[in-house]
Amino acid sequence: MSTEGLTHHIWSRYNEELERLRSSVLEMGGLVERQLSQAISGITEPDVRLIVRVAQEELHVNQLERMIDEDCSRILATRAPTASDLRLIITILKTITDLERIGDEGEKIAAIAARLATRERAQSRYRELRNLGELVIGMLHDTLDAFARFDTTLAVEVLRRDRTVDEEYESIHRQNITFMMEDPRTIRRALDVMWVVRSLERIGDHAKNICEYIIYLVHGKDVRHTRIEDIERELQAARA
Repeated sequence: MSTEGLTHHIWSRYNEELERLRSSVLEMGGLVERQLSQAISGITEPDVRLIVRVAQEELHVNQLERMIDEDCSRILATRAPTASDLRLIITILKTITDLERIGDEGEKIAAIAARLATRERAQSRYRELRNLGELVIGMLHDTLDAFARFDTTLAVEVLRRDRTVDEEYESIHRQNITFMMEDPRTIRRALDVMWVVRSLERIGDHAKNICEYIIYLVHGKDVRHTRIEDIERELQAARA
């Protein structure tokens, strides 16, 4: 094989390694999204097997995190990645950490859901949790879509939705404090609800983090701790 052919072969294998990394992240994200959907559905559909299913998927998520981490470390040690590839690897390492933490929160929600689901009739059960849960699942789904397509426009849209999640969290939190003050018999239910909405709010924060990494990957700009309006102005300037 000529020197030119060898170089092409090496770079071809390198690109395949990077593409496998991206695919593994999306696989991990898909598992986490399914975990979360199952956990939320468990609030309205009692199923004692739910926690087992979510816990089993959490083990798989953890295995994928370790595998991706090891692959990134190997590439860093052996490939001397260029600036853009280095940003991709950094983004992947940060993203899998947030995905793993989303999985942890989903497991917590599933455990609480198993308790909540035994207390009220399905027709009236925990509408506020279902609504917030659907909002957060949508955020996570679009975050993974933005990662798959390196779509910073969609990433910014997800960042905007995090404000709505925070507002819903505060509203439900205040509502349950009122319930506990007015009727001590609601304390246990209210505390469980508050733990679930706290987990959902954290999941929204993790999705937001990943979207910020996507913007860093595509534009090389660190937009953490930056107002959404300032982010939009910076991205408009970068596209001009």
